[in-house]
Amino acid sequence: MNRLSSFSVASLALGMAFLYLPILVLVIYSFNASRLVAVWGGWSIRWYVDLWNNEALVEAARMSISIALVSAAAATLIGTLAALALSRLGYFRGRTVFYAMILAPLVMPEVITGLSLLLLFVAVDVDRGFWTVTIAHTTLTMCFVTVIVQSRLAGMDRTLEEAALDLGCTPLRTLLTVTLPLALPGVFAGFLLAFALSLDDLVVATFTTGPGATTLPIRIYSEVRLGVKPEINAVCTIMIAAVAVIVVVAARLARFGDERGPLRVA
Repeated sequence: MNRLSSFSVASLALGMAFLYLPILVLVIYSFNASRLVAVWGGWSIRWYVDLWNNEALVEAARMSISIALVSAAAATLIGTLAALALSRLGYFRGRTVFYAMILAPLVMPEVITGLSLLLLFVAVDVDRGFWTVTIAHTTLTMCFVTVIVQSRLAGMDRTLEEAALDLGCTPLRTLLTVTLPLALPGVFAGFLLAFALSLDDLVVATFTTGPGATTLPIRIYSEVRLGVKPEINAVCTIMIAAVAVIVVVAARLARFGDERGPLRVA
């Protein structure tokens, strides 16, 4: 095995520091006893206690998680069906237009997406709130799920599906017992990415939200404009810990799937 050069090690260290040092500083200062976020006053968990009593931030976090779960589930379902259509139906009339419409949110600025959805909701006279933000996030994240699942389907061994059909399985049973189990890691990865993108979104949610549907990024942005509060560091640390747990669980599930070995068609 080739050993890493000093330049490679230094580049890797600088890259990791650039990515994770700000996060580490945020986590450390979430335990700062001082109210001044730039002044270290010793270790304390007082801001986590204050965060628990901060109804506005807690409600915003609950709203963001609810929207992210619903929109990620919807985006995963629609994106998986779109990926199956693009990967398994072959060429059909309108395929190019269909594929371009799916990929449009990937390259379109979020400001345009948010403004377009706002005009749509105003035109159909829909009260903006939980469901409008959920629809907007589903539209925004569906394309990412489609790309991930389509890549997974493209790398699958088609002979397993052909063997299932030759052994008497119907196309629907082949889809449920062979195709989807093999594509499950891609589907799960698409769900996690859609959940993270929804949880992180600020621009589209700002355009499509309404009274009683303030998400956590909007709440944090509105409070940071008046100055960073220690409770903000605490809530961000909790979100970082939650994402880390999700990543570890996803890695364990992927490893468990690899250890099971290839799928057998009986």
